[in-house]
Amino acid sequence: MRFLTIFVLMTALAVSVLAKNPLGELEKMARNKVNAKPRVGLAEVKDIKNADALESANVPNYIKAAAQNTKAAPQFANLVQTFLFGGTVAPETKMAMGLKIAQIYKSPYLFAHTNRWLRASEKGQSLLKNWENSASMTEAERLALEYADKLTNDIHGVSDADFARTSGVYNDSQLIELTMTVCFFNHFVRFAEATNLPVEEWVLNDKSPKMAASVNKTVAPLARVALVSDTEMNQAVTVLENAKAAANQPASQGLGLGIANSQRAFLRVPALGQAWREFGFANRQNWSIERNIQLQISFAVSMVNGCRYCTLHQVKGLRGLGVDPAKLLAMKKDDSALTPRELTAVEFARKLTKEPSSVTDADFEKVKKEFGEQGALEVVLQTGAFAFMNRFTDGLRLPSEDEAVKTYQEVYGDGTYKTDWKKLQKK
Repeated sequence: MRFLTIFVLMTALAVSVLAKNPLGELEKMARNKVNAKPRVGLAEVKDIKNADALESANVPNYIKAAAQNTKAAPQFANLVQTFLFGGTVAPETKMAMGLKIAQIYKSPYLFAHTNRWLRASEKGQSLLKNWENSASMTEAERLALEYADKLTNDIHGVSDADFARTSGVYNDSQLIELTMTVCFFNHFVRFAEATNLPVEEWVLNDKSPKMAASVNKTVAPLARVALVSDTEMNQAVTVLENAKAAANQPASQGLGLGIANSQRAFLRVPALGQAWREFGFANRQNWSIERNIQLQISFAVSMVNGCRYCTLHQVKGLRGLGVDPAKLLAMKKDDSALTPRELTAVEFARKLTKEPSSVTDADFEKVKKEFGEQGALEVVLQTGAFAFMNRFTDGLRLPSEDEAVKTYQEVYGDGTYKTDWKKLQKK
């Protein structure tokens, strides 16, 4: 009887999760957005390998938008495909998590792509057919969707009980993969909504999408423990070497934390971690917005989300740049210490963080006027990066490094660390 009660409660919860913004409504919105006017230029792209995650000859608008103003379009294409088909969690489960996040944010663009990806396999088609009937899903699929819902809506939304329930089905590496999947789609949806990407007709009208022969369609049997792979060991060597090289950089160029705990966690899913790092590295190679603005954006987003781990990192980064402690103290209270340029970026980042689909042409135009089209896209990407990192670090409750805690205490006082981050969680 107790088991039946628990099952009914879990099923009811899953149904409520899936009921928000029905798929039919999102499809209508997607078809109405085919002729939307993008807020950034869309480059002509012909030579990016696997621009489409299903490896058709088509190039999605998110790749065209990245190619117009960044050097990271190839890495973006690799990032999408790796997050879908890398790791050991079933690709369809991760695609369904993306579709759930499209429902939460009412994003027609993310809906169109996740829907097409799911239609590319029998398992995905089954998930779509029975989307409103969670009883047809496996326990692993229901738990993954619940995890995506809670972590998307609140970076502290996954309770200890939720995490324990999920860890009964997924091992440690897979839990990190699920977390990274939620983080990735929270990044992706902000990119798509902020730039107002038109939905591609070929995405909506693809009657029989197929997964490419080259992608990994098989999922290894679930191991109760995650085995350390050759790739993971090789990645660990690379990360260690990079940390040693970073130690010789000036404080203004890095955080001086050695191997951050977030990087240690990424190593549990090496393919996804590497794809994310390569995308971020390529992204920043020709950025026009100054590092101070980048950190101000990160600080603002982390404060909105109540992310203890990332807030500490941004305080350390800003101190490394020589920002006056008095300004850092003021920034915890209001925006009075910010320059007009900083405020333009911060206000936009907050709005995009809170509700991606609320960003208007006027909002984007204001940022574009201050930073140019390339700089405006960089503001979007930095905001999205911390939509990712906040959910990853605080969602997994990663411990803060001693050096980051020390800097925070020096700026805000020895007794503030524990009380401040608890306050942040309640925002």
